[in-house]
Amino acid sequence: MKILSGSQQADSEELILKVTSISVQKRDKDRVNVSVNGKYRLSLNISQLVDLGIKIGSQYTEEELTALEDESQFGKLYMRALEYCLMRPHSQRELRDYLYRKTRDTRTKEGNVRKGVSVALTERVFDRLLEKGYIDDEKFADFWIENRNLRKGSSKRKLSAELSAKGVDRTIIERFLAETERDDKTELQKIIDKKRPRYDDEQKFMSYLARQGFSYDDIKSALENNDAEQSS
Repeated sequence: MKILSGSQQADSEELILKVTSISVQKRDKDRVNVSVNGKYRLSLNISQLVDLGIKIGSQYTEEELTALEDESQFGKLYMRALEYCLMRPHSQRELRDYLYRKTRDTRTKEGNVRKGVSVALTERVFDRLLEKGYIDDEKFADFWIENRNLRKGSSKRKLSAELSAKGVDRTIIERFLAETERDDKTELQKIIDKKRPRYDDEQKFMSYLARQGFSYDDIKSALENNDAEQSS
C-alpha cells in the first residue's frame, strides 16, 4: 500500500470536487445555486440542472466545473436575450447589436469592472434563438409595417428606410410593403390632420411632409383637397 505524504494527501483531496448543496435562489425561483466543497460555485436554471444531471454528491474535475460555469453564463445570457425578443419582434441585426453590447466590459455601481461575455457565447445564444424561431426577419418586417405609427401615419418609403436600417433584406421589405393594405394617401392624411395646425407656413409644412417620405404630387394633392373641403 502506497503511503502519501501530508502535502500529497492535500493535493489529492483538492482534486475531489463534489457538489455539496443545491438551493433555489430567493430572487429567481427558476434558478439554483450550486455549491462545491461547501462553497458557492455557479448558478443554473432548473432545466439546465436537469439536462446536465447535476445532483448533490456529483463529483467533477476542475475542467468539468469550468465547462459548467460556461453553461451557467450561457443560461443567463440566453434568458436575458429571450426576454428582449419577447418584448416585441426584433430583427436579426437588432439582436446581434444587443448581444454585442453584452461583450463589452461594464462598470458596476460599486466601481468594479464586470467583464463582458465572449463572442462565441453570443453566437451560441443567437443561433439557439434563431433555431427556436424567436428571431425571424419576415415576421419582424410584417409586424413593423402593420404596427409602426399606425395612428400617426408613416409613408412606405419611411417604413422601407427603417427596415433597411434594421438589417432586413430588401426583397423581404418589398414583398411585405406590396402586401400591406396601408397606402400613402391615407397615411399622409393622418399626418396632415395631426400636424397642420402647427404650421403657419405652407412651404415649411410641405417640406416636413416630404421628409416623411411622401411624394410632392401626393402632398400637393392632399393639401389642395383639404383646402377645398374647408372652404366648401
